[in-house]
Order: sequence, then structure tokens, then C-alpha cells
Amino acid sequence: MKLAVVGRGLIGAAAARHLAGMGHEVALIGPDEPANFARHDGVFGSHFDEGRITRSLDSNPFWSEVNRASIARYDEITAQSGVDFYWEVGALHIGLAEDEDIAAIGRIAAEAGIPCEAYTDAELAVRFPYLAIAAGTRGYFEPRNAGYISPRRLVRAQTIAAERFGTRIINATALGISESASGVTIRTTSGDVWAARALVAAGGHTESLLEQSLGFTVFARTVALFRLGAAEVQRLSDMPSIRCFGPKGETPYILPPIPYPDGQTWLKLGGDPVDTQLENEAEIKDWFRSGGSGVVADMLEQQILARIPALAIEERRAVPCMTTFTRSGLPCIGPLSEHVSVASGGCGAGAKCSDELGRLGAMALLGEVRQELAP
Repeated sequence: MKLAVVGRGLIGAAAARHLAGMGHEVALIGPDEPANFARHDGVFGSHFDEGRITRSLDSNPFWSEVNRASIARYDEITAQSGVDFYWEVGALHIGLAEDEDIAAIGRIAAEAGIPCEAYTDAELAVRFPYLAIAAGTRGYFEPRNAGYISPRRLVRAQTIAAERFGTRIINATALGISESASGVTIRTTSGDVWAARALVAAGGHTESLLEQSLGFTVFARTVALFRLGAAEVQRLSDMPSIRCFGPKGETPYILPPIPYPDGQTWLKLGGDPVDTQLENEAEIKDWFRSGGSGVVADMLEQQILARIPALAIEERRAVPCMTTFTRSGLPCIGPLSEHVSVASGGCGAGAKCSDELGRLGAMALLGEVRQELAP
């Protein structure tokens, strides 16, 4: 059966790999990374980056399930593609002991059998001496099956593996989808593509491409990158990925120092204190071209200096991205019609588990649907 996957991002590339690995004829449609965001007039994605936290633990059973399923296949994807994208540096969950979310971490780890080390505030200060630890802080550290991935490299790995299974990669932007009795025609910037069925995995662009509402909310996000010199990189050489729990606006996530394609090493912090909604395609494009919010970047810089005192920052960059949320808080994966299915809505948690979300999208396209995810 000839199948098309529209969207060459984290979920779409994963879906194409799974479908092609099952022996289907697959076309994966989506453009390369924009050379310059400020001058780009096409679609945008948030996976053009080198750091996303990966972890097994999550307070929601669904997310913990798909996290672990994806992490279990990281080695398989690397072997099939020859691309490294995962670094097992561990993940630290940290917050005040009375915080309900941080208190739940230890219980969830025990119930799920996930290896996890518990630390008091004094123990955290010894184990992670570069962090400022407030009195009453509690920490849980996942030493295995946790750390960070490069979403950019993961998409590359999935794409290479899919292509080796026979997938046709179409480096073009999808402009529209029309359905007939026999299948679908995807109109792209390089011509029409016909398929018996199509899976749309276009992130924040999904509703616009389908020309229908699925109840998605797309938020503008700003992350801050901090360039570090060799001495700081060495000082933070054993730093894990970090999730901080607390009041809204004070819950940053922190990636350890990571080498980027520019040859520099950057520490990344995200966690917008405000939610700014992007209502349509024009607003999405304007947002990515804007370079992000300097105001949010200032707040994030204050937060990183409070978390890692005396951090020697050589340069700061604000980077725009977007997150797509659903009404249920779970991904939207399932059929929209006889020939068109959707797999989108990572809810800010989809990068690390994108291989399993892509697999679920592939199965939905073939008729196997998890009802709690259906549109």
C-alpha cells in the first residue's frame, strides 16, 4: 500500500521509519531546516536544536509508558542510521519537598520500577555542588535511561533509517490535502503526491494544513542559550538534565553544556513564565522570524544565575520555538476520515518519546487506534 507521511519532524520521521520497516511503500514529505529563520517564508519546526531532556519518569502513566518505549529503541535507531543522538547523562527532578509533583516522583519511580536516587537538600549540595540548593529541597535522580537527545540528529537518524527501508524522501512543503474515493492527493511545492492513505504530523501547522480545527492550542516559546568557555564546561562536566518544580513561571528545565554545530558549547534553559498563543499561520511565521522574546530571555537568564551561581556566560541567545497542546493533554493520534489520519500535539513533552508517538501514528494509519488518543 502506498502511504504518505506529511511532516518531516520528530513524529513524522518516526512514523515513516516504522511504516517502511513493516514493508509499506512510503513517501515522507517535508522541507529541510531553514537556512535563515528571519528570511524564511515556509513552515517552521522546533526540532532544529541540539538539546531536549529525555527521561523515563512522568507523573502521567501514558507519558511514562511512551517515554520508556521510545528510549528502549534508541539503540535500534542508532544502529539503523549510524547517527548518534542520545547522551545518557541522567535526569534530576528537583523542588521543595512539600511540592506535590516532586513528592510524587519517588512514589511513581518505585511503582514503575524505575531506578531513582533520592537526595535531601544537604545531599544535593554535595552531589551537585554547582547548584544553589534551598533549604527543604528534595531531589530525585534518574541515572539510567535518561539524559538528553539532539532532536535535530534524531530526525536525521529516523529519516536515514526510513530511507534505508525504502522510503521516498520528498524535500518539499505540503500546501494542501484533497481526498477522493481512492485516496489522497497532497499538493506540495514540488508537485502533487498521491497516496492511498496519509498521516499528517505537521506539529503546529497541522490544523492549517488540514483546514479544520482539532482543538489544538499553539504557544510561542522562547528558550535561552548561554555560551560557555572551556573552564565552565569542565566545571559542569557531570551535570545532568534538570527539571525544576515550583510555582508557575519558576519551573525551568535546564540542559547541560552541549556542543552545537557552530563549534561552541551552549547551556540551554527553557520554561516560559507566560503563555502566548499563536492563532494562525501568519502569527507562527512572524513569531519564528522575530527571534523570540528578549523579555523572557532576561527572565530565563535571571533564573539560570539563581540556579547556578556565578555562571560565567560569554554570550546569550534567545531562540523561538512553539509547542502544540491538545484539549486532553495527550497527543491527538487517530483517523480523521477513511484516508487521512493525524499524529500531532506533543504537549511540550513529545521529543523524547517521539519514536513511540510515531509508531502509534503509523498503527493508526493502518487501522489500529488507541481510543484515548483518537481525535
